[in-house]
Amino acid sequence: MLHFDDIVFGPIFSRRLGSSLGVNILPSKGKLCNFDCVYCECGWNRDGAVPDRRFPVLAEVEAALKERLSKAAANGIPVDSITFSGNGEPTMNPDFAAIIDVTLQLRDEFFPAAKVSVLSNATLIGRDDVAKALRKVDNPILKIDASSQDLAQKINKPVGTYRLADVIDQLKSFDGNFILQTMFLRSSEFDTAAPEALAGWLDIVRVLRPRQVMVYTIDRETPDKTLGKYTVEEMTAMVQPLIDEGFDVQVRG
Repeated sequence: MLHFDDIVFGPIFSRRLGSSLGVNILPSKGKLCNFDCVYCECGWNRDGAVPDRRFPVLAEVEAALKERLSKAAANGIPVDSITFSGNGEPTMNPDFAAIIDVTLQLRDEFFPAAKVSVLSNATLIGRDDVAKALRKVDNPILKIDASSQDLAQKINKPVGTYRLADVIDQLKSFDGNFILQTMFLRSSEFDTAAPEALAGWLDIVRVLRPRQVMVYTIDRETPDKTLGKYTVEEMTAMVQPLIDEGFDVQVRG
């Protein structure tokens, strides 16, 4: 499974974001997340557990990011996006808000045209510091894979308390200024494209009215080996009602 040992890695080509400089502000050589998604490229939480769960602190992230950005700029290496993802949920880092502020400053210094993106499961947006930081970045990419609490438990396997209804209410405060990301997949236990599940998800999108919707399917190795993917054509048909209603929907296989 995929784990990142460095705070800053890449840039690598992203299907969604172009030349993306990755930032991992979670413990290295393992995984730390408050979800345990059946499709996670980092594997199950239990398999990624490591003894040293120390988060990189602000000074470490700033130094690593400044070094990589300055080298990229000096060598003419393009950076389209500075992307927070890594070995789990980035907003779990206690310095997350301060790290975002420093990242925006460094972006403006070295690559002012680059976008700052955060891939998050949205579980911590009820915290004011996290929500404010996410509103500052260019691309807050926030995840909802399920249209019901039961489906979320099966797909995302939250660690601790998680209420999908609360996350939806908290996302309303973004007034649509975020990108909604959803994985379409199926197994013997669930199908995110089953009529009731799909209809519920479409309704969630209509309520939240994100500025863009990203839907995708399995592209890498997954910890649950029984999962099935969808084709681009199938997913396009699923989201066609949203396209017809004027939503910006990006479909990736």
